[in-house]
Amino acid sequence: MTVAYWCVLANILMPIAFAGLAKAGAAGFDNRNPRPWLAGLTGWRQRAHAAQQNSHEAVAPFAAAVIIAHQLGADQGLINAFALGFMALRVLYGAFYIADRDWLRSLAWLGAMGCVVALFVVAA
Repeated sequence: MTVAYWCVLANILMPIAFAGLAKAGAAGFDNRNPRPWLAGLTGWRQRAHAAQQNSHEAVAPFAAAVIIAHQLGADQGLINAFALGFMALRVLYGAFYIADRDWLRSLAWLGAMGCVVALFVVAA
């Protein structure tokens, strides 16, 4: 397993961390019917839930880019660097989302997507 493949696994698990933040210690959580409860969240918990939802969307393009870069024989050091950069930016994305820093969140999102594009470019 390469560092980049471990990053894919970490990226798959990242939404669970944001979901945990949204739910942990909150009053009235009903695991039998969580969606109405989640829909009623406000403040930083609502933003943590939104970060969780967006994190699910980021898994497929990142995983595809890492796998394709490996399959086409891109330089392993570059694959690992872009994968680690992606992960760092996605963690920042979640932190900025929860902290309600919209411009920084957007920049982190853009940087992470740039890492995905870069993985395709180094594979070319």
